[in-house]
Amino acid sequence: MALHAPDRATGRTTLPGDRDDVVVRSAVARRLLAVTRVLVGFYFLWPFLDKTFGLGRSTPAAGAWVEGGHPTEGFLLHGTAGPFAHIFDSVAGAWWLDTLFMLGLLGVGLAMILGIGMRIAAGAGTLLVGFMWLVTLWPDTNPFLDDHWLIALLLLVTAATGAGAYYGLGAWWARLPIVRDQRWLI
Repeated sequence: MALHAPDRATGRTTLPGDRDDVVVRSAVARRLLAVTRVLVGFYFLWPFLDKTFGLGRSTPAAGAWVEGGHPTEGFLLHGTAGPFAHIFDSVAGAWWLDTLFMLGLLGVGLAMILGIGMRIAAGAGTLLVGFMWLVTLWPDTNPFLDDHWLIALLLLVTAATGAGAYYGLGAWWARLPIVRDQRWLI
């Protein structure tokens, strides 16, 4: 689903942005962007669900957030490394950090899956995975690069290309009066 029908002369489909329209010419590329957007959304939504309800993957039922568990406590107390470990250890399990972390996972996950608010989601998600990278500084297998940077890049690419309009609610979202007036909400 695109915001505009393809231009008859060029065959290009445009997505309204701030000043410059993004043009994604290939139907295959639009589909790939949509699939990437949804998968990245699920990358964030799944840990939210598992940590909230203790679905048993990384969080047992007894440690669920709804049962009084602290989603940030286990990893920040036992999985931190590097020069910032003591900072992260000191805030592990804090109510405010648990709340911010879980809202970040939920917000970024839903925004990406639905294709709405992708600019905010890309910024928040990049910040979130950036902090996750700092928690384990320096990664074991590569001194710089790990999957956190790749997820950040996918967040930014899907937001920059307007991928929310492809098989998502981005086209509808972009037509809302508040979003038309405040383009950063796209």
